[in-house]
Amino acid sequence: IDFDRNATAPLHPAARAAMMAALEGDALGNPSSVHRLGQRARAVVERGRRAIAAALGASSTDVVLTSGGTEADALAILGVARALAVAGRPSAVACSAIEHPAVTGACGVLRRAGHGVVTIPVDAHGRLDPASIGALVRAHPELGLVSVTAAHHELGNVTDVRAIVDAVRAARPEVLVHVDAVQALGKLPVSVAGWGVDLLSVSAHKVGGPAGIGALVCARHVAIEPLWGGGRQQSGRRPGTESAWATAGFAAAATAAASAAERWASEVAPLGARLRAGLVACGGRLFGDPDAHLGNTALAAFDGCDGHLVMVALDLAGFACSTGAACSTGTVEPSAVLLALGCDRAVARGALRFSLGPERTAAEIDALCSALPDILASVRAATARLGAA
Repeated sequence: IDFDRNATAPLHPAARAAMMAALEGDALGNPSSVHRLGQRARAVVERGRRAIAAALGASSTDVVLTSGGTEADALAILGVARALAVAGRPSAVACSAIEHPAVTGACGVLRRAGHGVVTIPVDAHGRLDPASIGALVRAHPELGLVSVTAAHHELGNVTDVRAIVDAVRAARPEVLVHVDAVQALGKLPVSVAGWGVDLLSVSAHKVGGPAGIGALVCARHVAIEPLWGGGRQQSGRRPGTESAWATAGFAAAATAAASAAERWASEVAPLGARLRAGLVACGGRLFGDPDAHLGNTALAAFDGCDGHLVMVALDLAGFACSTGAACSTGTVEPSAVLLALGCDRAVARGALRFSLGPERTAAEIDALCSALPDILASVRAATARLGAA
């Protein structure tokens, strides 16, 4: 039973149908070729780009197709920082310590290269304060880009993106704002125009599209350096041949996700409340903003337990969950998010992320919470025996 929905979503039927139609029809040529086969594939790509843009409240000319959310975040952060530096403009980047590894990893690349990176503070619940971000922008004239997440991948926190954009603009209008909306699309109304951001990242497989494709919305006034050399595809912003069939699947999934965003909260909220109550009843300590929250995500720590061992035991019992972002799962380390929130390593090692979609049922949640106490007891007993040895 999948309680790791934030890692990936099941393939949407509309996405599957769109990809099959593209593979059987007009997506067989190279979209950069000038002959008829190429132009048919180009038409598939551009139709998909327009649909993706519509789902994001953006202009189709601003949509840069990537290999996924990680590349979209990297292109936003590395590409913009390098372009600003080349232009002789302030180019330091600000992000919080609890951002997705795609963001903190890109900032780490900059930091190791001697490029300025400023950490945005968060409170004990992982919340971003727009006023504090505005003050930080005023205090750091070297800043050229602020990157925040719209919906947190581990905590489930929902950020007031518009308020942060307004605070940054009031402090220094020239500073650019990037938002990682990978976990937000399909769960919240997402709008580049409504939020007023300059850059926005999304990923197809989080909303029921194929893995291996994502997008960065990059406003036309934003200069960006490509991450690598190559051809002149996508106006030189992202060299490489676009995948017509994957774009078709992404477009169908994004369209479906955007139309379902308004219903997400009402469908998932009661399930999420049941899940969180069940985890607390099992002795779990919950983290994140209790008010501005996606509703589908619960990050819980269990005293005396190694989260990785509990995750493996739950998997053997038929339940999928994670110890954090899928990009970092497999590394048996404490939750970097909880460490950044000030938790000690023992608490951070005991954390598990449970996330669900509207396809889950109350009975499945009850089954998880019924199985968890015995699993926790077994892990604690095993840990005690190892400690005694």
